[in-house]
Amino acid sequence: MKLTRPERSWILYDVGNSAFILLVTTTIPILFREFAAAEGIAAAEASGLWASVTAAAVLVLAVLSPILGALADYSGMKKRLFTGALVLGLLGLAGLCLTGSAIAYLGFFIAARLGYSACNVFYDAMLTDVTTDARIDRISAAGYAWGYIGSCIPFVLGIAIIFTLPFGWTTIQATRISFALTGVWWVLLTLPLLRDVKQTHCLENRTGKISHAFKRLRTTFCKLKKDKQMLFFILAYFFYIDGVYTIMSLATTYGAEVGIDQTQMIPALLLTQVVAFPCALLTARAAGKWGVIPLIRLSILAYMGICAFGYQLDRAWEFWVLAIAVGMFQGGIQSLSRSHFGKMIPKEEANEYFGLFDIFGKAADFMGPAIVAFCAFVFHSSSFGILGLLVLFAAGFWLLGKSEHAAPNH
Repeated sequence: MKLTRPERSWILYDVGNSAFILLVTTTIPILFREFAAAEGIAAAEASGLWASVTAAAVLVLAVLSPILGALADYSGMKKRLFTGALVLGLLGLAGLCLTGSAIAYLGFFIAARLGYSACNVFYDAMLTDVTTDARIDRISAAGYAWGYIGSCIPFVLGIAIIFTLPFGWTTIQATRISFALTGVWWVLLTLPLLRDVKQTHCLENRTGKISHAFKRLRTTFCKLKKDKQMLFFILAYFFYIDGVYTIMSLATTYGAEVGIDQTQMIPALLLTQVVAFPCALLTARAAGKWGVIPLIRLSILAYMGICAFGYQLDRAWEFWVLAIAVGMFQGGIQSLSRSHFGKMIPKEEANEYFGLFDIFGKAADFMGPAIVAFCAFVFHSSSFGILGLLVLFAAGFWLLGKSEHAAPNH
């Protein structure tokens, strides 16, 4: 399939920003644990703090997403808001490169995570601007697939610096340099999107955009309640994506808690990215033959197996097995969810609807880490929290079935 220039530039942004989220699942929490240990914070408490901060960041964005999305639907607003969110994310990442305090580190992480996630609200909505419904599954999957494999480039360079420690750098200094490399990578691969992607579907600009956006949101919520197919799908997404994001966000903190060495975890998570590349593309092809919903349900069942296996995880080889399993299903469940929703919504209100999509995704991303944090603080172990994710996946599986059999609203 030959890509258009806007499609290619849209995919390149995923390559850029995926490098940051790879840090979030690997070296960013590892460096936090170093600072926390130096300040006398226990391992389980550090896991709880990290999970709590992750939950807080996504909860804030869950509240803001529909408002930002509704504002971005007006002509000329999408790129302005996207750029503002990008600056916030990069400033937070710069702070992570500079601070040595565990508490300040958490604050900068919140800023970086908020900026990254807000960018994705607008980026996901741009999917309807760059391609057609007939190509949307494959373009969405290509974004995730190339994001997985492309993000490995700055990550491998950073890990090489950390392991070799050139110029007499300490491990902490080398880790900070790896963060800076990722920031530069993120910026450079954003430039094609800013140049080539245009807001083709939009609402007429007007005065009083904020008050009008709130009115539109109220109307959209009413429409969503009547459209059972979309309602059940977005509720299912709320539950199953919770587990997906929680596993992505807390993999290294949980692995460290059960005694897995970081020299085992980092290569294993890098393997996740490599495995995810072909699997995301193959899933998009398979969707054309077997349908989107059946493949998402298959991915949910796979994640339930991952949670059950992760509950008893305490050896390095088991972490490697889980890394491969996650790589096989991670890209497919994310890309097909995004493209399926993109086909269901009115294109001129894509940002508003993707803002709502994000509210369910980010609110769920709050719930999963909150469950893990609760178990870490109460039971002094995150294992029960990992097992608790089974309930969320089961709810998502059931609701997805209801969406599949509901009649669309016309």
